[in-house]
Amino acid sequence: MNKVDKVDKVDKVDKVDKVDKAEEFEELRPLLFSIAYRILGSVSEAEDAVQETWLRFDGTTTLPTSAKAFLSTAVTRVSIDVLRSARVRREEYVGPWFPEPLLSDPYQDPARAAELADSVSMAALLLLERLSPLERSVFVLREVFGFGFDEVAAAVERSEWACRQLLVRARRHMQAGRPRFAADRRERQELAARFFDALKDGDMGALQKLLAADVHMAGDGGGKAPQLARAIVGAENVARLLASVFPWMARIDVTFEPREINGQPGAVFRDRDGKVLHTLALEMLDGKIQAIRSVINPDKLGHLGPVADAWAVDREVKQARRQ
Repeated sequence: MNKVDKVDKVDKVDKVDKVDKAEEFEELRPLLFSIAYRILGSVSEAEDAVQETWLRFDGTTTLPTSAKAFLSTAVTRVSIDVLRSARVRREEYVGPWFPEPLLSDPYQDPARAAELADSVSMAALLLLERLSPLERSVFVLREVFGFGFDEVAAAVERSEWACRQLLVRARRHMQAGRPRFAADRRERQELAARFFDALKDGDMGALQKLLAADVHMAGDGGGKAPQLARAIVGAENVARLLASVFPWMARIDVTFEPREINGQPGAVFRDRDGKVLHTLALEMLDGKIQAIRSVINPDKLGHLGPVADAWAVDREVKQARRQ
């Protein structure tokens, strides 16, 4: 075989390897994003972590024995590094910090559908924020995605014994903050439909009946959009606020479309030009709405489409109310 033939053969092998890598990566991309999002609570950061994982995978000279093990380990380590720096920024965040809203989880596993939906909810992600980066990663890999302790240990670079201890602590924190009873899917959908009907009508009485006595409502504007000065607590207070604000928003052609937000009932609100204004997510317990969380920070909405100028909408609402 002459030198030309040898070079040609090497080039062909490299091309085949790259094709194989790309195909395996794309097949596992939904899993990788879902792991990264649960660790980071950010769509944009999760997408960046997945991209960095691809670069590491593409840079390997040989195909690993298990692409899933290699890629899951890589995306976990990248996410841990990102989370450690992100936690500092979140401590300095203006107002409440909520995860970036996720409309659909790309990773589907019918056998673990309930666990997957629960683990991506706003409530669960906020509980995960209480954990250290290592606890959070171990919990996500083991409890949500069912990785073996040997795989978890390799991903976080700790012994299996250490991972078991991390998981015990993570479970304790998560269980302490979880509600005792959660509504089933059909009940959530029916309750949400009644809520949005009452919201559209500005019916304070109907809204109040759907809210838990200790319901709380809060918004994440990050100092970059109008937001509540503090959380609003109590069925009457929340119902009064909703009934007084949303009819005026409708008058300036703000619309909303019911959507699942992080696996729970919610809606995406848009201005008259169809740009995303904010999202609203509902948390339900014992047949009542327990919490209402709104994400209006424009930095957290860009993945949903063009973002509205929330300050301009706020000024227009105030002007309409004065007329």
